[in-house]
Amino acid sequence: MRVSQIPWWGLPLVAVVFALAGALAAHLVFARNSELLNRTIRDRRWYDERKEAYTRLLAAFEHATHRLRVTFDAGEKPPTALNYVDQIGPALMPVRLLASGPVRSAALAVHLQLERLHGEMNPAGVVGVQPQTHFRELLAQVPLVMQQFEAAVRDELGIMDTPPKSQPSLNGSRRQLEN
Repeated sequence: MRVSQIPWWGLPLVAVVFALAGALAAHLVFARNSELLNRTIRDRRWYDERKEAYTRLLAAFEHATHRLRVTFDAGEKPPTALNYVDQIGPALMPVRLLASGPVRSAALAVHLQLERLHGEMNPAGVVGVQPQTHFRELLAQVPLVMQQFEAAVRDELGIMDTPPKSQPSLNGSRRQLEN
C-alpha cells in the first residue's frame, strides 16, 4: 500500500490560495467596472451641465433680441444696459465658467453685440449715419453672431446635423427585407 507524499495541510493551503486569488480577481474586476461607471456618469454630467447652460444662454439671447426688436418696432426706447445685464448675467456666468475657449469667445461676442444695442446709440465719428439705421444694422448682425456661437456649441458637444446611420440587424432578417 502506497501512501501519498502530500502533507495533510497541502489541500487546505491550495484551497485558500485559490480562494484568495479568486477574491482578488473579483475585487479587481469590480474596481475596474466601478471606475468605468463613474467615468461614464462624470462624462454624462459634463455633457448635461454644458448643454443646459448653453441652452439657457441661447434662450436668454433670443429673448433679449426679441425684446429689442419689439421695442424698436413700437418706437419705444430699448431697455437699459443694466436691465440687460440683470437678465443675461445668470445665464452667462455658467457658460463663462464651464465652456471651452471658442464657445466662451462666441458667447461673449453675442453678449457684447447685445450690450452695445442696449446702450446709447451714438455713432460718433461716422458722418451721415442716423442712430436708427445704425441700431437696425447692429440688430441684423445679432443672428449671425449667434450662429457662430451655436456652431461652437455644436462642435464642443459633438452635435451632428445629420441623424446617425441605422445599424444592420444581427440576425440577417433585415438584410433579407432590404434586398
